[in-house]
Amino acid sequence: MTRCSSPRTVLARLFTPLAIFLTGLAAPSALAHLGPVPPTLSGVATPPVPGLIDGDDPIVVDLGKALVLGKALFWDTAVGSDGVACATCHFHAGVDARTKHQVVPAGHASALAGATFEGSDGQTRGYNYELKRSDFPLNQTTSPLLDTVMTRTSNDVVGSSGTFSGTFIDQPPKGSAIDDCSRAIDPVFHVGSVGTRRVTQRNAPTVINAVFNHRQFWDGRANNVFNGSSGWGDRDPNAGVWVKNSDGTVSKQRLNLINSALASQALAPPVNPVEMGCEGRVHADLGRKLLTRRALANQEVHWNDSVLGFYARSKPDKPMNGLNTDYYSLVRQAFNKKYWNSTARGQFGSPKTVNGAPAPQPYSQMEANFGMFFALALQLYETSLVSYESPFDLSERDETGTPISLSASQIRGLEQFENAHCNLCHLGPVFTAAALDTNASLVEQDPLAFGSDTFSVAVSRNVVTRLAGNKGVGIIDTGFAATSVAMDEWDPGLGNVDDFGNPLSFAVQYLQLLAGNTSAVVDATVADVRPCDLQTPIALNQSRTNPTIFTQTDGIQPQSQSSDHCFNSLAAFVPTPAAAAAELAKPETKKMLHIIDSAFKIPTLRNIELTGPYMHNGSMASLEEVVEFYTRGGNFEGASKQFGFVFPQSQLAFDEQGRTDIINFLKSLTDERVRYQRAPFDHPAIRIPYGHVGDHTALEAGNGLGSDLAQDEFLDIAAVGADGMPTPLAPFADLLDP
Repeated sequence: MTRCSSPRTVLARLFTPLAIFLTGLAAPSALAHLGPVPPTLSGVATPPVPGLIDGDDPIVVDLGKALVLGKALFWDTAVGSDGVACATCHFHAGVDARTKHQVVPAGHASALAGATFEGSDGQTRGYNYELKRSDFPLNQTTSPLLDTVMTRTSNDVVGSSGTFSGTFIDQPPKGSAIDDCSRAIDPVFHVGSVGTRRVTQRNAPTVINAVFNHRQFWDGRANNVFNGSSGWGDRDPNAGVWVKNSDGTVSKQRLNLINSALASQALAPPVNPVEMGCEGRVHADLGRKLLTRRALANQEVHWNDSVLGFYARSKPDKPMNGLNTDYYSLVRQAFNKKYWNSTARGQFGSPKTVNGAPAPQPYSQMEANFGMFFALALQLYETSLVSYESPFDLSERDETGTPISLSASQIRGLEQFENAHCNLCHLGPVFTAAALDTNASLVEQDPLAFGSDTFSVAVSRNVVTRLAGNKGVGIIDTGFAATSVAMDEWDPGLGNVDDFGNPLSFAVQYLQLLAGNTSAVVDATVADVRPCDLQTPIALNQSRTNPTIFTQTDGIQPQSQSSDHCFNSLAAFVPTPAAAAAELAKPETKKMLHIIDSAFKIPTLRNIELTGPYMHNGSMASLEEVVEFYTRGGNFEGASKQFGFVFPQSQLAFDEQGRTDIINFLKSLTDERVRYQRAPFDHPAIRIPYGHVGDHTALEAGNGLGSDLAQDEFLDIAAVGADGMPTPLAPFADLLDP
């Protein structure tokens, strides 16, 4: 359990990171080994999901069948409206390594038809462009190691090519996997008079080890709580699934599955008109399309696939497409029958009637609940994608927990990693503060898991913490950071709102909670935040005034939660609602700030060697560029930039070997099973859209989906069995032409 603070650690905690970083970072050696040594992931359990596969009435009754269902659905190109699978954007160490038709000019802010950008060679480029090594980093400085004077500033994003989209009309004709959609040239995504596939506005993060993230997506919009039918958790008042009751009636009931952000995330892409689906398609439509289909009907499955091999039609000497089962059978075998065996129709909704055609048959219970089946099956499959056999994990360790079987350069790199404070964001066995449940569980087992008697990082189950940003000390969601890799106005990130107009951020909700506005709290977990577990206090029981902390002069009261095992027992206070509301109303408040401007989820560093391009905007191609970025102290000075974590590091700027050592340490986090696609990272064959015939200046029209749409080019990825491939996956930078 976490301990109460001893007097000699109170000062450091009260002013961390503001005073500690202001006084200590000028002389980095004074803070050598600040914070924790990252532990191994080997033996660490994934966050529990009570009620999913356990209890008297679990949702999933056959985990093995659910894994088969999840893996098949993840890789099946029939899930998309026009040949795009979940794996299309996550086929290479869990990420997207395509280099053609991946750029969104103006990125998240893109709104201009035919938008283009000028690259390093002076060419005007846009959609269907083939990325080159010289394009990176997108933002370039006069001295990559020493300053942020930009020689090229770009708000472009390297994302992922998705769907042509269009408006959903009906299911595909028999024998086809392509939805009947009304497609036309997109007003933004086109080259000349020829339409292209759309491209996502952010880089695709890895799905490997994603199960440990408390929330999913770069902006956290995929909620930790899975409600059964949307990604919004507690926020969606209409969420729920259809359940057959013991008396034979059917009623709509909410799910409340915690640690299920993967399921919340999985619901989004199939109905997203940029990523996978035609506009207006719903999950029940996808169920109607897939349930009667042979799983992976058009894709080869290796006979020795670690999950699918038993069901594969392939033999060692005869590769074949598909499994010897369909999705209808897998759903029936995997899930509790109360979610699918009602024979009633009419109360679950119906597909839209098109152009005066006869009314289609209403959805069945199984079709209506298909979103839940899809989401939870994918979650269970992705839960199996944990990489815990890297050299870092397999190394012997000394009494301090330091791995000693690594190379001398890698061990020095770990020391540099700690000295440079990388481990304050990339902490714990997953190397990210976003692994909230996992990190908190470690602290509950060992109070010193994330520090020492002289300094500790506040690690708890709080979904927010309090840190210093450029605009002041403020509340930010745990596991998120504003590094100013891009300008604030280019992408609001965590500062955006959900589909209901609520802030994505828990930090904004927490400030409203302190001010007594409980109606603004749409995520129940926000009310559980313990002030005494914040890194920097928001209130102290002292008489003197403080410019950034509430004191007795403002009006304070004890926190409502227990104070047992606080990170800082002196900080177990909050402002009174009246004091908080009055302060929040001040335009220049310094006590009720949030620092969420352009903040994004802190990614894992595991397998980072293979998961480029890097950052939420895909703006860097190599680890060398990433290290240069942090060495010079970032690109820009955004309002919420956390200067205690992103600051100029002159000692690294003049230490080429030190930078090399850090990179070598990061490479020690690569699991060889991932590199060679060995189980559980093996997979079926998949054909991936890889840009279009032509280049960024002219396309060849005549796609089978529409005469005014560009013809697709494809990247064919072979089926891989449990033993993997003899050829390793390459880093992203190595895939780029000069």
